[in-house]
Amino acid sequence: MKKSTLWSLICICLLIPGTLFLGTKLPGRWYYLTGTLIIIEAMLPFFFQFETRRPQARELVCIAVMAALAAVSRGAFAFIPHFKPIVAVVMITGMSFGAEAGFLTGAVSAFASNFFFGQGPFTPWQMMAYGLGGFLAGLLFHKRKRLAQKPVLHRVLLTGFGFLSVLLVVGPVLDLCSVFTMSSQLSWNMTVLCLSSGFFINVTHGISCALTLLLLGRPLMQKLERLQTKYGILEGSDETPV
Repeated sequence: MKKSTLWSLICICLLIPGTLFLGTKLPGRWYYLTGTLIIIEAMLPFFFQFETRRPQARELVCIAVMAALAAVSRGAFAFIPHFKPIVAVVMITGMSFGAEAGFLTGAVSAFASNFFFGQGPFTPWQMMAYGLGGFLAGLLFHKRKRLAQKPVLHRVLLTGFGFLSVLLVVGPVLDLCSVFTMSSQLSWNMTVLCLSSGFFINVTHGISCALTLLLLGRPLMQKLERLQTKYGILEGSDETPV
């Protein structure tokens, strides 16, 4: 396992959940502080990719552009309830540049887009959920060149992965926000109620992600691959396993 991936797992499984939990105990607008801490924690594994060299400005700019594109895609479809291509753009970043870049893009795009939609206690949970989508996409699809050579199979897998990941991972994490922020005491009944009430919302969200990946997944990934080949962007992810 790569060191950057190991640090990502530590952040996702320990640091960020701990930050989310402790953040709910703080008074006032705690979500601003929590969101900032999550961005910092998401950046740590990303920069571990550059353990043997310095990151170049164009590499960081590329991640910033993808985060901005993800944030804009959320706002562009705001008139359709629960239709959010933002997760698909985050996943494409993870597939192209690696799991760590995908998580960082998801966290930053959620935080940035909420300056238009409104910050709130849900912001850190959105950062965690969108980041997880990008991280899983990077783990499963990054550097799968043989799979990319089979266009039909590649599109089918991207579409299915986008829908199921939102339905089973991203959506439930977003639903858990209500459990921790609306209830003073955790209970199984409250958890089941929140997860079940969000099921059809997650289905719509998953469909939007799947459609975006079906239509734009391969073309956008090919564009990013050309940038990566021409300028050597994010080649530091091939570090020695631990």
